[in-house]
Amino acid sequence: MYLASDKRYDTMPYHRLGTSGLKLPAVSLGLWHNFGNTGRFDNMQQMCFTAFDNGITHFDLANNYGPPEGTAEINFGRILKEDLGAYRDELIISTKSGYWMWPGPYGEWGSRKQLLSSLDQSLKRMGLEYVDIFYHHRPDPDTPLEETMGALATAVQSGKALYVGLSNYDGPRLEQAAAILADLRVPFVINQNRYSIFDRTIEQNGVKDTAAKLGKGIIAFSPLAQGMLTDRYLKGIPADSRIRTDTRFLKESALTEERLEQIRQLNDLAAQRGQTLAQMALSWILRDGIVTSVLAGASRPEQVLDNIKAAENTSFTADELALIDKISL
Repeated sequence: MYLASDKRYDTMPYHRLGTSGLKLPAVSLGLWHNFGNTGRFDNMQQMCFTAFDNGITHFDLANNYGPPEGTAEINFGRILKEDLGAYRDELIISTKSGYWMWPGPYGEWGSRKQLLSSLDQSLKRMGLEYVDIFYHHRPDPDTPLEETMGALATAVQSGKALYVGLSNYDGPRLEQAAAILADLRVPFVINQNRYSIFDRTIEQNGVKDTAAKLGKGIIAFSPLAQGMLTDRYLKGIPADSRIRTDTRFLKESALTEERLEQIRQLNDLAAQRGQTLAQMALSWILRDGIVTSVLAGASRPEQVLDNIKAAENTSFTADELALIDKISL
């Protein structure tokens, strides 16, 4: 029987989601890649145990995480039932709906039918009565925003979610959605968007500024640019790299010689800071306090520990920030 470490809250920083009462750990665990049926269950368990033992209280899922779709929630539900369930009130569990999940016209996007059906399915897979955060996973250009936000309101009013979030929205649409949710008195607290040293989109499309203005939190996914911001490719593409066998994510064409040289220069700067490249990439996201938490995936427990160390040093000098921009932009 798993017993959590009694030192689990000793070192992890917790940041408030905007002006809400909810706090997230500086580093959260994403269950996107390695919690489907292609992974080993005992490894999934150990990653979750390592995360929680070191202060990661937030576990991020979506209805379609796997592969195949739904299996990440099933496997995490088993971990809850067998091990982590005793600590449910210490956990923040989030899930999402909006990408393709089942055949037919109701299996994706943002209709009321889709969102509420999906939430019921997610709760059943995880064996939960509620999730802490329920997200709309992507904007739906063909469904009125009022309908989608109304479905999120129903999720809270029915007791099946405590808070709601938005993912992959830009600044203007975020502001429109926030106004509707405020009128409905829905506790909207978080935006989830891609953000890394190599992807500054939320600085350009208004999300970062709008979230700060509205007092909403941000959690960043793909903070390591799908593995580019690690030491994995410092000497080129390894022969056994997942790039060569799994083309769902990072494409080999992305690792141009120019990109590889950027990675090497960033790695040199990280070493000067006493960090790995991955740690510096994560701490860079947290540098100004606007991003509440960084969402890092892992394939083994040691990676979870390595990611957590990023929270130890999130301060950068003006010269360091300028050099990162010079290298990466």
